[in-house]
Amino acid sequence: MRQSFDWRDFLKQVAVIAVPVALQNLLTTTGSMVDTMMIAPLGNLSVGAVGLCAQFTSLMFSGYWGFVGGGMLFFAQYFGAKDDDGINRSYGMTLACMMAVGVTFCLTALLAPEWIMSVYTDKKSIQDIGIRYLRIVGLAYPLQVYSMAMSALLRSTGRVRIPLYGAIASVCSNMFLNWVLIYGHLGMPRMGIQGAATATVLAALVNVAVVAALGRAQRHPYIFRLTRHFRWSRAFTREYFHKCFPILCNEILIGVGNMAINMVLGRQSEQAIAATAVFRTLEGFFIAFFSGFSNAASVLVGTRVGAGELNTAYQRAKRLVLLCGGVIFASGLLLFAVHRPLLTAMSLEGESYRIGSGMLAIFCVAAVIRMCNWAMNDTYRSAGDAAKGTILEIVFMYAMVLPCVILSGIVFRIDSSSPPFLSPPLDLHSGA
Repeated sequence: MRQSFDWRDFLKQVAVIAVPVALQNLLTTTGSMVDTMMIAPLGNLSVGAVGLCAQFTSLMFSGYWGFVGGGMLFFAQYFGAKDDDGINRSYGMTLACMMAVGVTFCLTALLAPEWIMSVYTDKKSIQDIGIRYLRIVGLAYPLQVYSMAMSALLRSTGRVRIPLYGAIASVCSNMFLNWVLIYGHLGMPRMGIQGAATATVLAALVNVAVVAALGRAQRHPYIFRLTRHFRWSRAFTREYFHKCFPILCNEILIGVGNMAINMVLGRQSEQAIAATAVFRTLEGFFIAFFSGFSNAASVLVGTRVGAGELNTAYQRAKRLVLLCGGVIFASGLLLFAVHRPLLTAMSLEGESYRIGSGMLAIFCVAAVIRMCNWAMNDTYRSAGDAAKGTILEIVFMYAMVLPCVILSGIVFRIDSSSPPFLSPPLDLHSGA
C-alpha cells in the first residue's frame, strides 16, 4: 500500500537506536586497534598470534549470535505487543543458550589451547604465543557473552545508552590495563602477551559490572526478574527454537566457513598472518556501523510487526537498507583515506604493509554489497522470516567463497609472492 512516509521521525528513531550501538562498537574497534598498536612492539609474531586467537573468539561469536538474533526477534515483537511475560521467558531462554556456548569455548581455550592453535596455523612460533594468550583470555568468554545478552535485551526495550556506557568503561579500562600489564608500569611485572590477555579479562568484568549496575539503578523491568526468566512451557520452547533454528544455522555455518578461510590464511607467510590480523581489526569499523543498522532493523521493524503494522514495517525495512549502503560507502572512503598512517602505526611495513593495503582496498568496495545483504537479512528476521536470508548467505558462502579461497590459497598457492596490488610507502632511508 502507498502511504506518506515521515522521514524526519524515521531518521530520528534510527539515530536513537543505531548511533549508540555504532558508537559502542566503534569504541570496541578503537580499543582493539589500540591493543594491536600496544602489542605491535612485541613483534609481528605476537600480532599474528593474537589475531588468530581473535578468530577463535569470532567463532564463539558465530555460535551465540544466532541466539542474539533470535532473542532480539522475540524481544522486539513482545515489546511491541506489550507482553512482559513473553520478554522475560525469551530472555531467560536466550541467556541460557548463550552462556552454554560461552562456557564451552571458555573450557576449550583453558584446557586445549594447543589444539586450537594447531587448527589455525602451522607456524610453531605463532602457536606458542597464542597458547599462552588463550589460557588466560578464555576466562573472558562467559563475561563477554553475559554482557552481550544484557545489551541485546536493553537495546530491544529502548535502553540503548546503558550498553554504550559499559563499552566506554570497558575500553578505557582495557587500554589502561594494557599499558600497566604488558610493559610493567606502576610497579607491576612486565607480562607481555599474557598481560594483554589479563587486561581483556578484567575489562570484560568491568563491562558486566557497569551494565548490571546501571540496569539496576534504572530499575529495568526485565534483566533481574530471575524467577520469571525460566518459566518455559513445551510450546514456548518449541516456538523459540523453531524461529531461531534458521538463524542458528546461518551463524554457525558462516562461522565454520570463516574458520576454514582463516585456516587457509593461517598457513600463509608470517607477514600475511600479521597483515590479516591488522585487517580484521580495521574491518571492525565497517562492522560497527553495520551493527547499528542491524539493531535498528531488529527493533524498528520487529516492533511494528508485533503491533500489527505490517506496511509501516515494510517501508522502514526498505529505507534501512538504503541508509546502510550509504553509510558503509562513506565510512569505507574515510577509512581508506587514512589507511597509510593506521597500518604504519600498527607496525606493518614492507611486504606485510602491501598485503594489508590490498586486503583493505578490496574490502572497501565489497563491504557495501556485503553489509546491505546483511541488513536485508536482519529485516527478514525481525519480520519473522528467518529462512530466506539464511539460505542465500549459506549458498553463497559454500558454493562460491570457500571454493575460491581453497583453490587460490591451497591448490594454486597464490600468496604474498603474487604481484603487488598496491605499492608500499616510500622508504626514505634507502632513497627509493
